Amino acid sequence: MRCGILSCRSFLQGDSRCTGGTVVVTGHTGSCLGRLNLCARLSRKYCPLDLVWLSAGRLSAVVKSQSPVLCAAGKAEGGDLLYFKWWYKKTRIEKKSAFIDLLCAVPLQQIYGCPLGGIGGGTITRGWRGEFCRWQLNPGKYHYETVITDQFTVCLRRKGQTVYQQVLSVEKPSALQGWNWGYCGRYAFYHALYPRAWMVYELPGQNVVLTCRQISPVIPHDYKDSSLPVGVFIWEVENNSEEPVDVSIMFTLQNGTGTKGDGSGGHWNEPFALQDGGERVTGVLLHHCTPINPFTFAVAAREKAGTVITHLTAFDPAGSGRDVWQDLLQDGKLESPIGKSKRTQKGEVTAAAVCASCMVPARGHGTLELALVWDMPRVHFGSKERLHLRRYTRFFGSNGDAAPALSHYALTHYKEWEKKIEAWQKPILEDSQLPSWYKSALFNELYFMTDGGTIWLDLPPDCLPQDLQGPGAAKLSHLLPVLREYGRFAYLEGQEYRMYNTYDVHFYASFALVMLWPKLQISLQYDIAVTVLNEDMQPRQYLVCGKTAQVKLKNVVPHDIGDPDDEPWQRVNAYLMHDTANWKDLNLKFVLQVYRDYYLTHDALYLQDMWPVCQAVMESELKFDTDNDGLIENGGTADQTYDAWVVNGASAYCGGLWLAAVRMMCEMAEVLGDAETQQKYGAILQKGKESFERLLWNGKYYNYDSSGSSTSSSIMSDQCAGQWFLGACGLDQKELEVFPKSHIVSALKTIFEKNVMSFAGGTMGAVNGMRPDGVPDTSSVQSSEVWVGVVYALAATMIQEGLVQEGFHTAEGCYRTVWENLGMAFQTPEAYCEKKVYRSLAYMRPLSIWSMQLALESKTRRPPSPTPTQKNPLHP
Repeated sequence: MRCGILSCRSFLQGDSRCTGGTVVVTGHTGSCLGRLNLCARLSRKYCPLDLVWLSAGRLSAVVKSQSPVLCAAGKAEGGDLLYFKWWYKKTRIEKKSAFIDLLCAVPLQQIYGCPLGGIGGGTITRGWRGEFCRWQLNPGKYHYETVITDQFTVCLRRKGQTVYQQVLSVEKPSALQGWNWGYCGRYAFYHALYPRAWMVYELPGQNVVLTCRQISPVIPHDYKDSSLPVGVFIWEVENNSEEPVDVSIMFTLQNGTGTKGDGSGGHWNEPFALQDGGERVTGVLLHHCTPINPFTFAVAAREKAGTVITHLTAFDPAGSGRDVWQDLLQDGKLESPIGKSKRTQKGEVTAAAVCASCMVPARGHGTLELALVWDMPRVHFGSKERLHLRRYTRFFGSNGDAAPALSHYALTHYKEWEKKIEAWQKPILEDSQLPSWYKSALFNELYFMTDGGTIWLDLPPDCLPQDLQGPGAAKLSHLLPVLREYGRFAYLEGQEYRMYNTYDVHFYASFALVMLWPKLQISLQYDIAVTVLNEDMQPRQYLVCGKTAQVKLKNVVPHDIGDPDDEPWQRVNAYLMHDTANWKDLNLKFVLQVYRDYYLTHDALYLQDMWPVCQAVMESELKFDTDNDGLIENGGTADQTYDAWVVNGASAYCGGLWLAAVRMMCEMAEVLGDAETQQKYGAILQKGKESFERLLWNGKYYNYDSSGSSTSSSIMSDQCAGQWFLGACGLDQKELEVFPKSHIVSALKTIFEKNVMSFAGGTMGAVNGMRPDGVPDTSSVQSSEVWVGVVYALAATMIQEGLVQEGFHTAEGCYRTVWENLGMAFQTPEAYCEKKVYRSLAYMRPLSIWSMQLALESKTRRPPSPTPTQKNPLHP
């Protein structure tokens, strides 16, 4: 909407040289190739399987952002002025953030790597150069700041003397000038396969190689450990010299996230130790005592035979840092004072350090284990109206004192996490039929599952149905059991588009959720269902057309479940651009997901609860069939997920979704024994299929719409979206097919020929709209864009229809463009254009790549079709 096996790159992404501690990138591979091969050899014992090295190349500084929403607003009389007046009131008078800030876009920084943390407890992103640089601890709110204090430092000692001490950072900051900065970047390499990452450091002249393995507990079908706000750093030390070496790794962390709040006063640190089950973990707690959403960091290390853990409770990160540096330099250990630090005064900032040390024998190996934890158990959203508990509090308590226990748990369970992660990923990584870029994309795009402003809440045990979302909740018999057991889940449309569970986009991304954490998809669907049954009659003005309408109609799927700067779930539809009550796709996407979820999970109780909601939204949708031909019509506005691309009359996109939803209504009615509804929608389906073919099929593909306008014959890359979902549910074969198989294959081949191969030399994926003569459709900003998530869905459809090579080629163009040519790793945008223009960094929709995996798995073992599970029909 809106506006190898691993993804790996060298630390410097090409031929590099060191110039006073800074990094200069001068080319691509070349003389660095040998070093890349060396890195593969050194890190193989710590990285999974054989590695495919993908170098990103130098990044262009002229990549720039655009906003189709503002363009769309400008088309309406006074639309741009309406938005600006609203923006000024929101940001300058109310001092709040705009849900979409078209005037202050987040700048592109080509620095990000694999984020830390599980699902819904907040995330901290590390850059590929090792910096801690993107923070989301307050739910849904991002802070983009590199905190220079947050570093790893290595100290090597031989024969009782320190021979090497270096901050493992290429930076040379103005702060902490008493430290040895400017590590030569040509000796380091970064690899990522989410949820793990590897940083390999060769220490010049020391015959020592360090490999830092970063692990987060993101584990499919796990609803406990996957919620934990922790990251583990396993330092493997390889001593290639002929004498033993004492190795110390010091982890320093500022009390805060680099915001003004770090100097607000009242923060303090204290050492801790926790022994349980024969395992001892020690470290420092950093208490960040803000009035709203206070939290505690823990920097911790695991004690074991041959490992010594020391600490420094507090130091001034705004000073030279010389005392810290000299303390470590003296004997490779820290002072380890006892007792708490004093509370900071206003304007003061504090930090702490934990050091793990061990002796590594000649030609030997050693391991040091450290962890970072953040405990923010009780959270308010922006309105500050309600207090919420994060999911992990179910297991570790909500008193704000869980950081020691979380540290201990992480450091004693990470090996188990890794076994589960490897068991999940290994079959795909070892499949020689799959290209290496796909393996990278499939797992690394999952970063958004945790780093999409994600929140996972636990319900209080005394919660009642009416406490959730009003009277509609009581109509869903299994709502409360599901939410009590699995909690509430929400993620943003994008880091720049701050709306939770944007439903027209989640339609694409939901494949990742239902395949990997199906109970969270079920929970999300229950939340949407409750919202469907409720209404919000408060009037408001919409910013594109200027018209006034109520916030939410009854029996209509919402656009989103709210803004984290307000009160999500309580106040929905944060999207103010259009009145989405008349959007043609939202209701259909609910029905399609309900059946898809049931098909993959066989959850009959879920289907029973969702059935009356599906009936309600389809009744609402029927009014859009204005001529009673069995096919809905678009209203001459941008009334669907392409919200700046006008569509009028019958359309390939919405018409196709409609017919797919009608087909699934027939299937659900049969499963549930509702013969009357099955007959009703069966008749609509027969009439609608004929109308769709008559109005839109032109012999090669389905026209964009039936309006007869100058662009109605455009080739839309997303024209087979309905078939995509039908195929994912096994409803695309022989007598079950809705669209003639020959027409679908012809349309996909035409899209591949025109939208893919005739666009940017076939190297950038599929453009949304293409004219029959091979020129991109420029009738709107969005028609000339490439939407990454749509391309992955298109590729999945191609794979379903047997066009496997075409599907992989189409999707590869997006991966290469985003992750390599534009340098947007771990911030995949919604859209980009041919000429280095992008929109909306770090977006939800690209999670649709998991539908490609479903299509591939279905080719070898299609799940059996669900059968009625009840002896007696629900509707006799």
